[in-house]
Amino acid sequence: MLKTKYFYRISLVLLASILYVSCTEKQELIVPDDNPPIITFKANGVSFSMVKVEGGTFRMGNDGYLFDFVENEAPSHDVSLSTFYIGKTEVTQGLWNAVMDNNPSEFAGDGTTNLPVENVSWDDCQTFIEKLNILTGRDFSLPTEAEWEYAARGGVKNGDYIFSGSDNLHYCGWYADNTTAPCLVTTKAPNELGICDMSGNVAEWCHDWYGMYDSISRENPIGQLSGTKRVVRGGGWNSPESDCRNTARSSQYPYYKSSAIGFRLALDN
Repeated sequence: MLKTKYFYRISLVLLASILYVSCTEKQELIVPDDNPPIITFKANGVSFSMVKVEGGTFRMGNDGYLFDFVENEAPSHDVSLSTFYIGKTEVTQGLWNAVMDNNPSEFAGDGTTNLPVENVSWDDCQTFIEKLNILTGRDFSLPTEAEWEYAARGGVKNGDYIFSGSDNLHYCGWYADNTTAPCLVTTKAPNELGICDMSGNVAEWCHDWYGMYDSISRENPIGQLSGTKRVVRGGGWNSPESDCRNTARSSQYPYYKSSAIGFRLALDN
């Protein structure tokens, strides 16, 4: 399934003059922020924020120069991306409950918690996104694998860190050495773009079918056209340090569920 791309070009004048955009009375665009530019939405009363990631070209993957060499991370290759938005945090149990009226998480709170939602399959995420798009009138999606890695690396502000925002995972991520369960979002340091929890807490589904890299330069890649497993990125609360690196890749069947896998949203600019 190809990821549908729609482009929303909103002028600064329009952003300054319109305080909200509503598809129904329950959903609204609250306020844009600057440095980094953030748009905050509401779905059935629960807010969630999207960080603007300015487009650019980066070297995706790992040829063995960072931390460790894993075959599925090579060869590194140039990828050019257009500007997009990505969730400041992983989708929370509160937002999931607001849209789906349930909480599938193994480590469940009371439905309004800021713990990341987990125990959701890739297929479950598609159902959630379809309902969220109806509520908001937007075209949210899962990030492509390239968008995910570019955002984790800090986009145009890339500090060349091993993890998302630091070379020290204790500083920016929850993982097997410092927790035994998912933790509240935003309780570790964000990366260069102000995005939280891209290393650790829960691993994250991406749009793409999983496949091996090649050395060909790509522009806005959306992955293979077919496959058996979907890409999972970022490592989770029960992951070793090496699985939380910006370049680390894993995959699972679209129906697979785990208390260590959740997701975050993406939105075209």
